[in-house]
Amino acid sequence: MKQKSNSTKAPAKSRKSKERFRSTLDNMLEGCQIIDCDWRYVYVNNAAARHGHRKPEELLTRTMMEAYPGIENTELFSVLKQCMEERVPRLMENKFDNPDGTTGWFELSIQPVPEGLFILSIEITERKLAEQKAQEQLANVIALREIDLAILSSFELKTTLDVGLNQVMARLNVDAANVMLLDPATNILKYAAGRGFRHQMIEFCQLNLGEGHAGRAALEQRTIHIQNLKETKGFLRAALIEGEGFISYYGVPLIVKRQVRGVLEVFHRTLLTQNPEWLNFLEVLAGQVAIAVDNATLFNDLQRSNAELMLAYETTLEGWSAALDLRDKETEGHTQRVTAMTLELAKAMGMNDSQLVQIRRGALLHDIGKMGVPDQILLKPDALTEEEWGRMRMHPVYAYDMLSHIAYLRDALDIPYCHHEKWDGSGYPRGLKGEQIPIAARIFAVVDVYDALTSDRPYRAAWSTEKVIEHIKSLSGSHFDPRATGEFLKMIEGKR
Repeated sequence: MKQKSNSTKAPAKSRKSKERFRSTLDNMLEGCQIIDCDWRYVYVNNAAARHGHRKPEELLTRTMMEAYPGIENTELFSVLKQCMEERVPRLMENKFDNPDGTTGWFELSIQPVPEGLFILSIEITERKLAEQKAQEQLANVIALREIDLAILSSFELKTTLDVGLNQVMARLNVDAANVMLLDPATNILKYAAGRGFRHQMIEFCQLNLGEGHAGRAALEQRTIHIQNLKETKGFLRAALIEGEGFISYYGVPLIVKRQVRGVLEVFHRTLLTQNPEWLNFLEVLAGQVAIAVDNATLFNDLQRSNAELMLAYETTLEGWSAALDLRDKETEGHTQRVTAMTLELAKAMGMNDSQLVQIRRGALLHDIGKMGVPDQILLKPDALTEEEWGRMRMHPVYAYDMLSHIAYLRDALDIPYCHHEKWDGSGYPRGLKGEQIPIAARIFAVVDVYDALTSDRPYRAAWSTEKVIEHIKSLSGSHFDPRATGEFLKMIEGKR
């Protein structure tokens, strides 16, 4: 009797153990399911059914393909098939698209069992969404950085706008985008740059301030959103919609320092319903584009101001040189002639553009130091005394004293200070010799003597060109730099 009792209790104990195990599986937070070799659900706990947005009874006895049509074409099914056939375990992360259109992420542990496969699933949707959000935020930061780099590395507005529009298209996932800039003189918005348009019609669009959706965005300084352009009146560029097929529209004003610079427009060919984060980033991108426009405008204004200032400087220099010619009784146009010839010779000798700028200024002011020479010496019709010559030879020093304190003219000093130096060291004011003399002064010295000797003066008639050429040749290597002399003579011969 005792043995019979024990044998009776054993199956009961095993049954209770299985029931407890089954109850444990049923109530686990993790999903547990067993699929047989025919892909039929043998066991599904509440969590696993919930993960698939189903009830356990809706899955049991059905195949995976019946419960989730199309699952056989997914990466998940491929992995399950490999585990089933090769009897190997796998771990994987799976993005699962539910029948109701929702999406979930799961961490799966797949184990072969005698019945088929045991799948343990842990939902990680919140973690994956947080990761995706972090990745999107990082991508947004990188996009803003790209625009920042474009602003810092180039003052070309079109280049910066192209970078900005590329980021708008990529990060906001829209079909087209463009920037219209406001002309403050006419209050007209004009196309500046665009991306994603099928036709060129957008490039010819202009809107008055307050006109159309873009004009309203600029005038009211707020974002304008049109959910469906085809159902909304007031879009003045109807032909653009017809040709492009746009449905959704956003117009964001470009505002810097409380001033409207233009409008960023984005278009999409289907309904565009976005969350507040998307809209916020659109406005952040618009802010970056606005800064780019403002920087480029300031830079262009500065360039224009510098050009105007430079023109004023150059005009002043030319006025000074003309006044010096008159005071020194030089022939009319002497300074302009020697300046032009000096630049021509300097180019022939390989001077670069920045050097030519300083050479021109130096040639215009070559005798500026004579302002410090008294009229009774400068205009004396008779021969100068030794003392008077001493004062006259100080004019290069006077030029240095006058110009060296003017930063704008400091680099143009070589000719006013050194054009009376001679190759053999016998010149003045410092007695420089050979290549100690700045190249600009050596070039100018030949030209100055040539123009002086071929021009009429009150005390003598002009020499013939042939006589002047022979005179210059005779002074090569003593008064003049031999190389400068040779290049100058070639230049003169080429004009005869």
